Amino acid sequence: MKRFCTVLAIAASLFLITGCQQQTLEERAAELCRYIPDHELLSQSKDYMTEDFYNLLDTMFYRLPEHEAMDHEWLYYFVTGNGGTIADYEVQRVKRTDDTHAVATILVRQKWEDGSFAAETDIEEHRLYMERGNGVWLMSDFDEHKQDCIRYIAVNRHEQAVRKAISRYLVTDIAPLYLQGEHCIPTLMIVSEDESETGHMLVYGDFWVFLYNVSGDTLKTVSGGNHAGCMTISQDGDSLYVSAFVQTEDGAGNTASAKRIFGSRYDVYESMHANETVREAVRREQLDEFIRSTGLPYRYYQDYGQPAKEINADFCDANE
Repeated sequence: MKRFCTVLAIAASLFLITGCQQQTLEERAAELCRYIPDHELLSQSKDYMTEDFYNLLDTMFYRLPEHEAMDHEWLYYFVTGNGGTIADYEVQRVKRTDDTHAVATILVRQKWEDGSFAAETDIEEHRLYMERGNGVWLMSDFDEHKQDCIRYIAVNRHEQAVRKAISRYLVTDIAPLYLQGEHCIPTLMIVSEDESETGHMLVYGDFWVFLYNVSGDTLKTVSGGNHAGCMTISQDGDSLYVSAFVQTEDGAGNTASAKRIFGSRYDVYESMHANETVREAVRREQLDEFIRSTGLPYRYYQDYGQPAKEINADFCDANE
């Protein structure tokens, strides 16, 4: 009888310990919900996320070009309140998967700033992944989108490496053909990227070279021109470089050579090439990227005989 009572006491103790642990996990999950990013990464978020997850989000929010992250709406994955609403979280349950990992199921609905809910408000179910480190439960993933973000960052970095290789080629190999200026800032309009039979990358695009001199806060165009066609991108170690470039012909042979080079991609190329508004929008965007990356204080650019245009203006300027 004494042994039986002892067993019951041990079982009761384990139940209490497990119950306390479960309650602690639920409380921690509820706390972590407050640090799910809402279109910005809060400064204190680092204290509530595993180091690798925080670094991943930091890259997504602050280390990628802003328009890239926003265009793909990656922040959708982090349950946000938008348009005058606030995300309201409720921890439904927490399941331990092993000693150091747990998954919290949370219910989310949007409420108005006055605390009320719309009658048609949907309740969404999401999963918050937790990992224990140094005695503290931290957020390690959300809805299993961590790997999606890692893949996107890898793709983005590869695309940026390709664009840098193309820009470097235009600056070093094409720009010397023109009247020189203080800055050479190419404009790249990529039509498509394909892999060749030999494993090299083929980049079809409408490429422009612009050389500028500086006058105050204005980049004044000195010279420039169009170099459309197909570039072959090769790799040397970790570096990418342009190993070949087949260009469209000037003059009467331009259209025929473009159709031959671009093939089934010709219509896409022509829609870019013939649309000055699109080209100027891309040009402004890439001038803005140049200014952000160099920290130079330029606000305008100006082609010969034309009024100066603000670089940071709306890319879809209705007056153009």
